[in-house]
Amino acid sequence: MLTFKNFNIADWFSFYRIAAAPFLLLILWLGNRELFTWLLLASYCTDMIDGFLARRLKITSPRGSQLDSFGDQITFVVAIIGLLVYEYDFMKEHAFFIILVFVPYIFQMIIAFMKYGKATAFHTYLAKLSAITQAFFILWLLFFGPIYWLFYVMIALGLLETIEEIALIFMYNNWVAGVKGIYWALRDKRRFEKKTVVKNSTN
Repeated sequence: MLTFKNFNIADWFSFYRIAAAPFLLLILWLGNRELFTWLLLASYCTDMIDGFLARRLKITSPRGSQLDSFGDQITFVVAIIGLLVYEYDFMKEHAFFIILVFVPYIFQMIIAFMKYGKATAFHTYLAKLSAITQAFFILWLLFFGPIYWLFYVMIALGLLETIEEIALIFMYNNWVAGVKGIYWALRDKRRFEKKTVVKNSTN
């Protein structure tokens, strides 16, 4: 049974992003663009902080990686909703490229749940670079307006990162966390572990 003592300081930063999501949606509904953007910036900052703390304090864990990934995903969804509300014309104009990234991402999520019963948490270097680029572009768009060349860089990185995630899913029989990329996966002994039955657990 999980208690408060089971969670470390990095986990609580991830919890912040999850807990902040409904408040961000409320602020979005109230129409306060500036406050929404600043609080979204705070959520993105906690993403950098929890990863840094986990590595620095050597408190990384599969549970923490999964919690971090969930916090990232829910923050991303809220950010996209914010863009649809405040930058609808931009989103409509570039719908093709946005859908181009979303379709493989949804496909990646589906095969991950089919194989592991949950989302991946590889946290590759490419995924981190993609997330930083994405956060910078979204925040800049909300604060000041679009940087078009950065938008296309973000799209390209998102596609490459998703393709890498899909490849890693097929490379690993079991769910694992902390894979730097395909190059490192080729040397990872965890790839050769026998497939285990996915069981729901709160531990």
